[in-house]
Amino acid sequence: MPLTPDLVVDGRVPRNPVLAPNGRLLAHVLTPTSRTGDHVDTELRLVDTGTAVERRVAEATATQSRPRWSADSTTLFFLSDRAERGTPQLHRLALADGRVTRLTSLDAGVLDHLPLTDLGLVALLAEDEPAARPPHDDVIVVGEHEPRARLRLLDPSTGRVTTPDVFRDRHVVELRQRPDGGPLAVLTRAGADDDYGPRTGRLHLFDPVSGTVEDLGAAEIDARSLAWWRGADGWHLGYIALTPPGLQAGTAVFDLALDSGVQRNRTSGLPMCPTELHQTDGAPLVLFADGLNTTLVRLDPTGPTVLSHHPGHLEALTTTPTGELIAVLAGTRYQPEDVHVGPPAGPLRKITDTRPELHGATWGLQQPLVYRAADGLALDGLLVLPAGTTASDGPFPLVTIPHGGPYDRYADRLQLFWFPSAQWLAAAGYAVFLPNPRGGQGHGHRFAASVAGRVGREEWTDVLAGIDLLVAEGIADPDRLGIAGWSHGGFLAAWAVGHTDRFRAALVGAGVVDWGMLAATGENGQFEAALGGSTGWSGTGPHPHDAVSPISFADRIRTPVLILHGAEDTNVPVGQAVYLHRALRHFGVEHEFVIYPREGHSIRERHHQLDVLRRTRAWFDRLLHP
Repeated sequence: MPLTPDLVVDGRVPRNPVLAPNGRLLAHVLTPTSRTGDHVDTELRLVDTGTAVERRVAEATATQSRPRWSADSTTLFFLSDRAERGTPQLHRLALADGRVTRLTSLDAGVLDHLPLTDLGLVALLAEDEPAARPPHDDVIVVGEHEPRARLRLLDPSTGRVTTPDVFRDRHVVELRQRPDGGPLAVLTRAGADDDYGPRTGRLHLFDPVSGTVEDLGAAEIDARSLAWWRGADGWHLGYIALTPPGLQAGTAVFDLALDSGVQRNRTSGLPMCPTELHQTDGAPLVLFADGLNTTLVRLDPTGPTVLSHHPGHLEALTTTPTGELIAVLAGTRYQPEDVHVGPPAGPLRKITDTRPELHGATWGLQQPLVYRAADGLALDGLLVLPAGTTASDGPFPLVTIPHGGPYDRYADRLQLFWFPSAQWLAAAGYAVFLPNPRGGQGHGHRFAASVAGRVGREEWTDVLAGIDLLVAEGIADPDRLGIAGWSHGGFLAAWAVGHTDRFRAALVGAGVVDWGMLAATGENGQFEAALGGSTGWSGTGPHPHDAVSPISFADRIRTPVLILHGAEDTNVPVGQAVYLHRALRHFGVEHEFVIYPREGHSIRERHHQLDVLRRTRAWFDRLLHP
């Protein structure tokens, strides 16, 4: 079966899986990979974990999300904008009769919710109602009326919503109730923006019965994934956050003993990175990015206990309260993500089949690649060969696709996406190299932190070392090399063509070309400043970020470049692409510049995703001649 652009973008993927406490049912949301209208229409589904029989519930044309079970497994709460598109409200599904009831009618909608054990209440996260403004008054005063998520309490029996007078003007990020039905752990930030907010986290305890609050102090940077557990010394509260002191660093699990107030890093020194921390009635479970694969660990008092190893990428961990049954989203090299269930020690059994249309596809052979950097550092990545070939059929035209982040990774899973992806190019006759250079996830804190202020340095030579290996082994044709990437991968593509003429074609998607400009205008300014090493307000210069910005080397570029960018991108604003376009035009470099209206950092509209796929392949076909 030929792999067409429509097959890629018209799929649906499971999201937000959540096991019922009794383990008999699992709810998840089926989400399309592209959008055709103003809203994304999703489906709420229930799966019998024993028989894998699946059914659609809550019939409606709506965006439905965040399913949560009641403690007795008889009721499913979820968000839906069926009443007013774009404004999600809390709904309740009673399993006994299948009846769906809307529980809230807040003008600003509901952001998240948590059914509370033993209290008959649901905790809500919702912004304040929009303030009344005079007609035609659309002036924005920065700092005034900025949205904040507030903690609210809903009594489903009466529909009454109250807002406890707590946390002052802080933005509430996450809630987690103690397993015994006790107080709520609450994570707040000074504001909702991604530039300042992640550095201002604080932890609190909130008693929904008395309404009292206890401040537990500051949390580490970018804290998330709260979890409780009881130790011999009392209750502990854990979370995942960046390892001090930097913003570009590996993640760790931090453990706060509430009685003593002592906090410690429970995953220090491990050669892998925690991605999810999940609460049970006993010791919490942790998912780790472990090289190209994933490891599931129980966080015992004596230290992490490995429960199972899994090939590829696992995410969205959910468990029964006892932790004896788990469910995750997982796939394989040649199968997309689906819901899998089983015991923590494995094996896991697939209970959904969301992409049956791909069953007949012919995939390129995918294999792990292990090699050494120029300085001897152990590295890994993936090699995908043209569909229907083996390595002995080489050399092939090779497209290298660095990943984004840079704190991300390639896991050994199906590489098929709307952006430049390995299987999409492999179907057209290309070999594709997916490197995991330093700065990424899966190899611990030091590996991740090594690019702070040094982007484009060692991480780029890491990529080159892999390309050189593939050329030496006769897999890559040195005269037909291309490079492509999105976000930080786009940065590395732009960096590459300013430092070598080896590539015959390049694609820069939503890429960074000037770190100082990005620190000043991107939504994650402080994070970008940590990567670039400085900001424009760091004195008169020259600045360290100039030396690691691709725009500084634009006069050296000779490679044809395809530039793709979303017009409404707030992560890497489109001005970055305009800057590169103007530089290439100034120096007379062949290039094509495409802007996608209404799109952010990720391209969502169906016809735009199709354009990315077709344009990507056409660009490399013309210049690399597969």
